[in-house]
Amino acid sequence: MMNRREALQLLATAAALQLAPGKMLAAVREARSVLGEAVGPRTLNAHQFATVKTMAEMILPQTDTPGAADVGAAEFIDLILTEWCEEAERAGFTRGLADTDSRTCAMFGKDFVDCAADQQSEMLRDLGLKIVEDADAARDWEASSGDPRASFYSTLRRLTLTAYYTSEAGATQELHFEIIPDRHEPCVVIQGTKQMERP
Repeated sequence: MMNRREALQLLATAAALQLAPGKMLAAVREARSVLGEAVGPRTLNAHQFATVKTMAEMILPQTDTPGAADVGAAEFIDLILTEWCEEAERAGFTRGLADTDSRTCAMFGKDFVDCAADQQSEMLRDLGLKIVEDADAARDWEASSGDPRASFYSTLRRLTLTAYYTSEAGATQELHFEIIPDRHEPCVVIQGTKQMERP
C-alpha cells in the first residue's frame, strides 16, 4: 500500500508513465485513491484556477477524446501545487499567472481568461517560444535567462500532460492502453461445488 507522499511523488513526477500500461493504471488508481477527492482549489484563487483551466484545455482540447478539463487537469495542478511543491515553486507559478495577465492586459486590455480565443492562442504561442529560446540558450552553453514566463508555462504544460495521461480516460482513450491483468488469478472454489481439474 502506498502512502500519501509516495502517491504525490508518483503523480507529480509522471513516474507512472514509465510503467507498463496495466501497472501504470493500477498505480495511478491507487495514488488517486490515497489522495482522495479535493473539495476545491487550495493554492489557486478563483481567478487563477479559471486561468489554469482555460490554458490546460487549450493545451489539450476536447476532440473525439476527452480534453484536459474533462479529466480535472486544473484540479490536479492545484493539488500538486498544494501538496507537493515547495513554497518558492508555488510562488513562482502564481507569479507566472500574474505575469500572463499583465501581458494580455498590455496587449489586449484584458486578463487572459477574458481575451478572445485567438488572443489567448497568441499568448500561449509567445510563452511556448520563450521555452524554446531558453532551451536553445542552454544547448549553446549560455546561461538560461531564467525568465519566469518560460518556467511557469513549462511547469503548466508538464503538469497538464501528467494530469491527462495518468487519468484513466487519457490512458485508455488517447494512449489506447489495454487493461491486461499482470498476474494469474486461479479458479476459485465456490462452497458446495467441486473444483474441476484440467486434463
